[in-house]
Amino acid sequence: MLNEIWFVLLTVLLAGYAILDGFDLGVGILHLFSRKEEHRRVIMNAIGPVWDGNEVWLLTFGGALFAAFRIAYATVFSAFYTALMLVLCTLIFRAASLEFRSKVESPAWRATWDFVFSLSSFLAALLFGVAVGNVLVGLPIEDLVYKGSFFSLLNPFSVLVGLMTVALFALHGALFLRIKASGELEIQAERWITLTHRAFVILFILVTVQAIITVPHARVSWGSWLVLPLNICAIAAIRPLSKTGRPHWAFVASGVNVLLLVVNFAASMFPNLLISSLGAQHNVTIYNGANSQKTLGIMFGIVCVGFPLVLLYTAWVYWLFRGKVRLDKHSY
Repeated sequence: MLNEIWFVLLTVLLAGYAILDGFDLGVGILHLFSRKEEHRRVIMNAIGPVWDGNEVWLLTFGGALFAAFRIAYATVFSAFYTALMLVLCTLIFRAASLEFRSKVESPAWRATWDFVFSLSSFLAALLFGVAVGNVLVGLPIEDLVYKGSFFSLLNPFSVLVGLMTVALFALHGALFLRIKASGELEIQAERWITLTHRAFVILFILVTVQAIITVPHARVSWGSWLVLPLNICAIAAIRPLSKTGRPHWAFVASGVNVLLLVVNFAASMFPNLLISSLGAQHNVTIYNGANSQKTLGIMFGIVCVGFPLVLLYTAWVYWLFRGKVRLDKHSY
């Protein structure tokens, strides 16, 4: 029972990260498409109070994976070592660009950090999607050892999932900006919503069709087929809600869409944590990859105490910084 509970907890943490850090990665992706200096400052300040807290969910997911399924943790980190170092670099450069951009009154200086901010946001979203695509389609794992290379991760299906993730986060970010911006930038955010929604729908259809054709465990997963109609409803609701002047509800619909995509992914994987393309006997599951029951029980007790506190703190921060962005001398 504890094995299944921890699988659900990992799904919740992954969904939390995708929803929260997804929109600020999306804001970063869209950053360069705004030409005005004032608009770019608003974009950065829209996520300024929350971006670092959003990334904590990724660290918590990694810590929870180690606490509950150390064998899977060791295998996945060895398989994605180069990719994870690249992700780490993108997150470091994103943080640096946010902090350094306004330190020097120079157009060239700011333009450089603007480019770094957008590029690192794009690459982080792309790499996360590529990782998810590889885990879903299966990795060449034998006796808990990854037999492939970094370039073998760049297969067509995984790259397609990566591009879908970029479009998903860009849409999520545009919806967030629709709430936080005002005036001309708010109108521009509405145009971004239209474009990114169309791109995401096209890529979502391509990924879904490709998954049905090439990923057998996704094709036979009853959980995925139950979630898919709800996913489609959430995607269809985003544009009407945004057009009718209900941006908060449109953003909620986008968050539900992200949540359902993660649930669909988890349902397709269960009970596996890592699927081997070299044979099912090499799969790492929530049973053969788990820590001892005693460890799972102790860590679950810690989660029961700590997780509600994290949720309360996160909710308080978002409530504290609600409303439209207003620039002042302390802004980025």
